[in-house]
Amino acid sequence: MISHRYQERLERCSHLMKSAGLDALLLTKPANMFYLTGDGRLCAYAMITQDGKVALGVPTTDVEDVRSLAHFDHIAGFEDEVGMIHSIAHHFQHFGIRQGAVGLEYTFLTQSMMGMLTHPHAKPAGVTVKDCTHLLSELRMVKEAEEIERIRAAAKVAEAGMAAAVEAVKPGVTESQVAAFAEYAMRQAGAEGFWRTYVSSGPRTNIAHGLPTHRKLEPGDLVMIDVHPIVNGYSADMCRTVCMGKPTAEQQAAYDLYLKAQQATIAKVKAGVRMVELEETLHGMLKEAGHGEHIFGPPIHGVGIEFEEAPLPPSHAFFHGEKEPPPLPANVVLSVGNCGLYTGPWGVRVEDTVVVGPEKPVVLTGYPRQLEKQV
Repeated sequence: MISHRYQERLERCSHLMKSAGLDALLLTKPANMFYLTGDGRLCAYAMITQDGKVALGVPTTDVEDVRSLAHFDHIAGFEDEVGMIHSIAHHFQHFGIRQGAVGLEYTFLTQSMMGMLTHPHAKPAGVTVKDCTHLLSELRMVKEAEEIERIRAAAKVAEAGMAAAVEAVKPGVTESQVAAFAEYAMRQAGAEGFWRTYVSSGPRTNIAHGLPTHRKLEPGDLVMIDVHPIVNGYSADMCRTVCMGKPTAEQQAAYDLYLKAQQATIAKVKAGVRMVELEETLHGMLKEAGHGEHIFGPPIHGVGIEFEEAPLPPSHAFFHGEKEPPPLPANVVLSVGNCGLYTGPWGVRVEDTVVVGPEKPVVLTGYPRQLEKQV
């Protein structure tokens, strides 16, 4: 069953590679390797041929672990970076690839990593390189039923983390400690990891993504909490803003407006909608209410193996090396509410993970959306 799943993905990948004129892919991004082979780790690579063959290169220490987890045709262990270069050359030779084009993940690779993968002792001189970022994004964008179930499980874990974080919101507790409560609860609920947890409070809620600090919470603070657990390799994304005490009328009005805009946007998350329409819905309602100067960045992004991935709104996609996404089909998973309403003294934000349904959205994160903390 597992091998069948990866075989189907590799067949779709092969079709896209033929259309793009790629004879092979040389992948080092863990998310892409995980999707196509079942294992993604740093200091490793996967070579995928146009006919769907898979070669893996991993540290010698990891060979047996990967052998038990991954789908592959060939595997090689290496001791260091020089050994990695030589094992890449070996796999090019093994597959008989001396000419043509190999796809590399331009938006993931640093210049030094690019130098390693294109080193003359690794890549044959007759093989050129092309960017395969768009290909992998297209391949991973529409989620299989099992992927959605894994994201659903991650969403439940996010709810457990959020409940623990909100419970921890008390005077004198630091932002870092709130994050710790969230992360411990997520581990206990089944997360094997998480992307960075954001916690900001008071005036720090006016920044887009607040990394937690040692600032102590004070009575009357707004507290913005954003969690991204990983469960069985897949992520969910959820943000809530709560007030430690009774919010001011201005804070409540801003929160109600943002929540109304977010929910109106979620209502449009169904097959055929464009990312730009979703972005314009959320931003448009805030602008119409006079908050055009209080918004920043794209409010929508994809969710899957990574907590932020394709599809992205057109302007944001450009800066991530992505193409503008087509109208969204069913079973794309989105985060709605990625950026908030930033007034200057404070900010508010609500974010949920949502599946694009054939006729209506399916919201996976259900933690209560209310500003005043319930005691």
